[in-house]
Order: sequence, then structure tokens, then C-alpha cells
Amino acid sequence: MTEMTGNTGKLLTPLRTRPWVERWLTRALGAAVAWAAYLVCVPWDLRNRVETPGSTDETTPVTGAGVVALGVVLLLLAAYFGYRDGRGWPLLLVAVPPAALMYVSLRTHPGPPDGFASAWPLTWAFFTLVIAAGVLVAAGVGRSFRVEEESTEGLVSAR
Repeated sequence: MTEMTGNTGKLLTPLRTRPWVERWLTRALGAAVAWAAYLVCVPWDLRNRVETPGSTDETTPVTGAGVVALGVVLLLLAAYFGYRDGRGWPLLLVAVPPAALMYVSLRTHPGPPDGFASAWPLTWAFFTLVIAAGVLVAAGVGRSFRVEEESTEGLVSAR
């Protein structure tokens, strides 16, 4: 493995080689970034009001650009943690915070009056699976760029 120096070395070395505190602070920061990205890119309208009197359509601050930006941030985070950490950590750090916030958001907003009020669990499950699949694919791509040190343990030298 090539020797990395300075901050780049700290930012790109596997987390298992870093001190315990740095490992967990990096993971906490990653989860916080995923959480903040969801809140920024998919804002939450707490007023939950109708656009015009008598209308059944409620306002929503969610835009296509916000969803795309959230996807890009989550994929980059997943690739980074896939490169630096173990196989399961990207899923826990990157996919769980948005899924939890989406669950709370869907749970607190009443459903439409057209009989689909109980469809929110299906919506949540579908988008959680989409996020988790994207995170796993991006983490796998990030992991493929990792350069592992070759181990000579267990090899027999032929002379």
C-alpha cells in the first residue's frame, strides 16, 4: 500500500486502522451529514396546509432538485464509507437516518381523504428499500477502489 501523508492519509485510510475515538467520531459525523442532508433537501412543512380553501391538495416543499441532491449526497457518503469502513456500516450510517426521518414525517402527516390514508407504510417501505439498495451499490463501488495490503501469511515459499 502506498504511504499517505497529512490529512489525506487520515481521510482515506481504513477506519479499522484509526484510533477508537476517531473511528466513532467519523461514523457519527457521517450519520449527522445524512440526517442533515435529508432535512435540507427534503424540507418538512410543519404547517401542512391546503393551497386554497376547499382544496384537498396539501402544500409540499419537496422538489425534484431536492430529491436528486439528497440522492447524490447519500451516494457520495455511501461510497466514502464503503471505501473506509466495513461492509455493514454504510447501510447503518447513510440509509438509516433518512429512513427514520421519512418514517416520522409520513407518520405525523395525515393521509389524503380519498381512502389511501393507510398507504404511507408502503410508501415508506418502498423508498427505504430504494435508499438502502442505492447505498449498498455505492458502498460496493467505493469498496472496489480500496487497496488491500497483500498478506503473505499462510503462503509457503518454494525454493
